Amino acid sequence: WLPFCWVTNWLERFAIIMLNDEPIRVTLLVAEVLEKLGIKYVIGGSLASALHGVARATMDTDIVADLHHEHVEAFVETLKSTFYVDDEMIRDAIRSHRSFNIIHLESFFKVDIFVSKEREFDRLQMARRSPYVLSTEPEQSAYVASAEDTILAKLEWYRIGGEVSDRQWRDILGVMKVQAGKLDLEYLQRGARLLKVTDLLDRAIKEAG
Repeated sequence: WLPFCWVTNWLERFAIIMLNDEPIRVTLLVAEVLEKLGIKYVIGGSLASALHGVARATMDTDIVADLHHEHVEAFVETLKSTFYVDDEMIRDAIRSHRSFNIIHLESFFKVDIFVSKEREFDRLQMARRSPYVLSTEPEQSAYVASAEDTILAKLEWYRIGGEVSDRQWRDILGVMKVQAGKLDLEYLQRGARLLKVTDLLDRAIKEAG
């Protein structure tokens, strides 16, 4: 058996290798625009779980952004030459605190942007984000959700989806196993109470060992 620390480091390097392609390139383009416009954001979803856990292919990127109506014009203007963007769709998403997507015209890779909700979990997730190196040639980083917030968000989506997604559950367990011994369990319990997924967190902790 290989030492756990070696396996963890190898998985982290493998994640960068596996993800250092078109999805990463497109995600960095969007992250760069958000940063230039002063819009707080955090990358979550399967990209975050692959970086914190076990790498796998992803069909899209999920980004939570603190987007407001005053940002829309500049956001659309900056991206419209390289992405399909619909300003009305964005405004509707802002009004309802829901999501919209933009599509990279060259690769057709989709980025789902979730407008940050006015709830404690979203504020905590944004405050706990940290820069993560996503590309090494050249080195580029973007803000990624913490391992704990990645687990919590995926638990919520697992519940919303009827608790039937094996892929979501594998992502959750992957992060928990790779990050074993480093997770803030007290924060996980707090977040699970906020999202009403305490039972799912308990189940995941048991299954992850």
